[in-house]
Amino acid sequence: MNDVTVAIKRLPHGADLPLPAYATAGAAALDLVAAIAAPVTLPPLGRALIPTGIAIALPAGYEAQVRPRSGLALKQGLTILNAPGTIDADYRGEIGVILVNLSDAPVTLQRGDRIAQLLLARVARLAWDEVTELPATDRGSGGFGSTGVGSAGIASAGIAAR
Repeated sequence: MNDVTVAIKRLPHGADLPLPAYATAGAAALDLVAAIAAPVTLPPLGRALIPTGIAIALPAGYEAQVRPRSGLALKQGLTILNAPGTIDADYRGEIGVILVNLSDAPVTLQRGDRIAQLLLARVARLAWDEVTELPATDRGSGGFGSTGVGSAGIASAGIAAR
């Protein structure tokens, strides 16, 4: 496994918190913690942008993905609204996590609670090759269930292709 060096800056409100770290030797993602000054309570269906107290400088050709923690989802009903969130290589602001409470009870977060995971991923840039016809496949244009229980393509859903 090759390590990728990433510059990280602790922001003043996160100076006393640990840097993101892998929980185990085999973990794919690092844990992000809440850099909140006071407890934050999310009511059922409530959402909040939770600061992490860090900013990073990713090298070109990489992104960082902010992903939910499975334990929070299962035990407390907390997840991330825009999962996975993408941190682009040219972003230099604070990493924030948009948490939502999908449970039927309020959930309170404390300073330093592990709230999300951060995964480093290589990025390939897409280059368009506009054509008049696409190569044929066995599946063709079938989508939205066409390989399973039924066909519900865009055209059959009443949405005209443009």
